Amino acid sequence: MLSGSMYIKQDIYLLVQLLINAVMHEKYKALSPENNIVYPGLPDAFFLFAFKAAVIMKRDKPVRKRVVEVVVISDVHLGTYGCHARELLAYLKSIKPKKIILNGDIIDIWQFSKSYWPTAHMQVVKYLMGLIAKGVKVTYITGNHDEMLRKFVGFKLGSFGIQNKLVLELDGRKAWIFHGDVFDVTMQHSKWLARLGAEGYDLLILLNRLVNFICRKLNRNKVSFSKSIKNRVKSAVKFINDFEQVCADLAIENKFQYVICGHIHQPEIRKITTSQGEVTYLNSGDWVENLTSLEYYDGQWHLYKYHEDTTQLGLFPEEAVTETLDSNALLLNLVAEFNLKPA
Repeated sequence: MLSGSMYIKQDIYLLVQLLINAVMHEKYKALSPENNIVYPGLPDAFFLFAFKAAVIMKRDKPVRKRVVEVVVISDVHLGTYGCHARELLAYLKSIKPKKIILNGDIIDIWQFSKSYWPTAHMQVVKYLMGLIAKGVKVTYITGNHDEMLRKFVGFKLGSFGIQNKLVLELDGRKAWIFHGDVFDVTMQHSKWLARLGAEGYDLLILLNRLVNFICRKLNRNKVSFSKSIKNRVKSAVKFINDFEQVCADLAIENKFQYVICGHIHQPEIRKITTSQGEVTYLNSGDWVENLTSLEYYDGQWHLYKYHEDTTQLGLFPEEAVTETLDSNALLLNLVAEFNLKPA
């Protein structure tokens, strides 16, 4: 396999060759690029190779990682079609966290299928395991889609642990962290309805990605079906508001300064004031639609938005098809890892 530097050399050679041909071309007109004027004699391949070389150079250039004291990530839903695992991996590689809180629904056990486990999803798991091996403290807080892990609450191995909730003290202020499904009425009384809703949501996200793939080809703006539904349906808006209020009321009652949740896929940082006091409500969002996380540094919380991160823009355009690993490919990878010769 060719290395990144070899690709760059090939692309630069082709770029030079194309430039020479373009300059020698009689119809070529060197006009100002600032005016967005077309270069008639310049082959379309020039722009393709120029973009490709720029992306490779950007990818191979060492990036200085941002130091983050605490990062909270939730609702990744690994193992589902809606999960943006490649973007999450790129984000994790761009930061240097001292502590990682995985706040529920990281692996979607509800919808887990051995027939769908893309390479990128495995890379996220392996990268997190690598951080744990390096001593980075990682706490996995259980959610509803990974509720089976609640059987292992209290489990600890090195810098890794599984909990239902967590209390952190940050610069003299206490943060109460939990997934939030405990306040979801459907989870308490109609779990079958919640599971059915999860199946429908995953199908909606898959359809949405297909539509956005077509929109991108037609140079149209992306659309979000689920966001439109959440914002327009009064019951959905009321559910979100009630969820946030309940979390805030309990946090104030228990003398916490921060309450941090996931579950509802609505990234947020805002102060909520009641007659009993005040608390900062935070929601880490998700890596299905919003691609957000919570970061704590310089003494305060920040809401990270992948789509607004200029260092990540354009790395992973919307794709209709995702590479998956079947059982044979997984076995071959295992054989290669042990340096064995296949039979």
